[in-house]
Amino acid sequence: MTLISFVVPAFKVQGYLRECLDSILDQPFEDVEVIGIDDASPDDSGEILDEYAARDPRVHPVRLTENVGLGPARNIGLDRAVGDYVWFVDGDDWLVPGCLPHVADRLHATRPDVLLVDHVRAHWNNVGTRSAMRDVFPESPGEATFRLPERPETLRLLHTAWNRLVRREFLVEQGLRFAPGWYEDVSFSYPVLMAAERIGVLDRVCLNYRQRRTGAITRTRGDRHFEVFAQWHRVFRLLDQWGPAVVNGLRPAVFERMIWHYLTVLGNGERIAAELRPPFFAQIHADYARFLPPEGYPVPSGLEGVKHRLVAAGRWRTFSALRAAHQAEERARRSARRVKRRVLPVARLNARRARDAVLHEYYRAELHRPLDPTLAVYASYWYRGYSCNPAAIYAAARRLAPQVRGVWIVRRDRMAGLPPGVEYVVAGTPDYYRVLARARWLVNNVNFPDFVRKRPGSVHVQTHHGTPVKVMGLDQQRYPVGAAGMNFANLLRRVDRWDYSVSSNSFSTQMWERAYPADYTTLEVGYPRNDRLALATAEECRQARAGLGIGPDEYVVLYAPTHREHLPGWRPPFDPDRLRAALGPSGRLLIRSHYFHDRERRPQGPSADGVLDVSAYDPVEDLYLAADVLVTDYSSAMFDYGVLDRPIVVYAPDWDAYRVARGVYFDLLAEPPGAVAVDFPGLLDVFHSGAVRGAAAEQARQRFRARFCALDDGHAAERVVRRVFLGESAGKTGY
Repeated sequence: MTLISFVVPAFKVQGYLRECLDSILDQPFEDVEVIGIDDASPDDSGEILDEYAARDPRVHPVRLTENVGLGPARNIGLDRAVGDYVWFVDGDDWLVPGCLPHVADRLHATRPDVLLVDHVRAHWNNVGTRSAMRDVFPESPGEATFRLPERPETLRLLHTAWNRLVRREFLVEQGLRFAPGWYEDVSFSYPVLMAAERIGVLDRVCLNYRQRRTGAITRTRGDRHFEVFAQWHRVFRLLDQWGPAVVNGLRPAVFERMIWHYLTVLGNGERIAAELRPPFFAQIHADYARFLPPEGYPVPSGLEGVKHRLVAAGRWRTFSALRAAHQAEERARRSARRVKRRVLPVARLNARRARDAVLHEYYRAELHRPLDPTLAVYASYWYRGYSCNPAAIYAAARRLAPQVRGVWIVRRDRMAGLPPGVEYVVAGTPDYYRVLARARWLVNNVNFPDFVRKRPGSVHVQTHHGTPVKVMGLDQQRYPVGAAGMNFANLLRRVDRWDYSVSSNSFSTQMWERAYPADYTTLEVGYPRNDRLALATAEECRQARAGLGIGPDEYVVLYAPTHREHLPGWRPPFDPDRLRAALGPSGRLLIRSHYFHDRERRPQGPSADGVLDVSAYDPVEDLYLAADVLVTDYSSAMFDYGVLDRPIVVYAPDWDAYRVARGVYFDLLAEPPGAVAVDFPGLLDVFHSGAVRGAAAEQARQRFRARFCALDDGHAAERVVRRVFLGESAGKTGY
């Protein structure tokens, strides 16, 4: 018999669902099942559930053809559950590692109808705030179970479905199910507590309640928040139906919770728009009069008590004025704190800062001039030159949208590397500030500087520069060693400028939504920079080899390791001469450092021993076309090279340390693009033994390509141009 059935509804949670499922399935306790409900989600949530089910028999996906909402989706999962207990976990939350054995021990020991567990609110800025568990129970209740009338303070715990495990037969016997609509937890969680004979409390944090920056109902304005009233009406209908035998004096405490909840919703400016607040308040007043217990209820003290009395009297104007005064007081406090912390560096400005100040004033002046309706500005790798996805989009735009004038931003030391005929400005010059201020389109594979403002009518396109293995964006907050010096608040301000995010595959889309939560539109079209690889001919490959001085019969291996932010200057254990020797007499080894090391590059040129340093060689696509095999570690190069359908070897000598210090999005060693080596002797053996081209490596590569390279058909740049510059719909371009 399964002990716990997890019911996980999924709707627009593709960026978080993997973390949720992993947190359940990776627990040191296996007597569970996961019923994942794809609530007709328009993203890849359903595909993720199917993927997990294919590799873990404990996962049972349910694909709904129509969206039914969170409550009915949970009911569908409940109907399919077989466990002794049901735990409703939302698809964007996740369990604390190692919590399940403790939960299981308590369930076996006390057999409660309901077991309440603690949680933390995990905010998008990596701040965690504790729940009210310690306030409600200053002293832990221990293992003893109780009925709600014995501990009515239990009602003050958050009324959600995911902070409690409920005995399945108890739910069936009581006929307790979720109602449709928003705030569905209210009419489920409170009745569950009122009907339970045995309530247990596990004073241990077991769940991370994700506070999403975008997409959450609690951060969505609209009149659907009025549905909270219907949910509370259901609670009071049950109170009337069950009568004193069950309710036993609970009505005053339940009433107080109702008014508290109403005021919480009303006080949240991200939920109730200003024009809806008066009618919302009027409904609170009506419910106050309708459900007020004859014996009264415990009115809170202080400011909260004042609010309750104003609700009782129906005095909206006074209530509104009190709220406005309180907000003004809070703003004044925050402003005073900012002034106190502010440091004015004017007296210490050197000549360079003075020049920058003048140029920034020039930029601000240019912001008042009209946008240039034909100007598109391109940049790549912090102005390192003409490359990557922006270069491919630029070339496609010149062909498909010749009315758009493309201008590149480059560093002064990269001017010579621009192709003939490419218009450019040098970073830091007046022309640079002018085009940034007036461009209609801004295209970059990283972010533009913080001073750049998002003008109405301008379009910012973030192309990214690789499918992520390592964690990115906000996810780096959990890995501070690899995120030293990052300002995540500034990062989010930059992300808020994006109108479009170009994604190479559905996996990247999921991770970008999680790492960079904002209201941009995703263009899941493949990577423009890979168009050349997808369409490459044998003659192009021959020319690429000839340009490197490589003959047609030589066996070429490209070694391209990634940068390690947490270990600057570190190099993997690697002996070029020994690897070259393992390739045989016709072997040639190309070595390319990460672009972060571009100032550390050694002189380029052929060597007598068949080892060639190509760190300074651009474009990198030539190297891919020239190579017969790619050896890499955690670099996004593997996803690009995979388009060519040639052997890839993962050389990961520090995998365990890397995944702990830097963080990764998937287990590269479990889902590799080919053969794997975890030490240098193993890498040599991959080539000595022929495993580099063995059947296992071939099968791994095909699985990898199907997952990550399916969209790279040679027309990704065209799809971006047609959508962004020509305004064509997805129907025309086919994505």
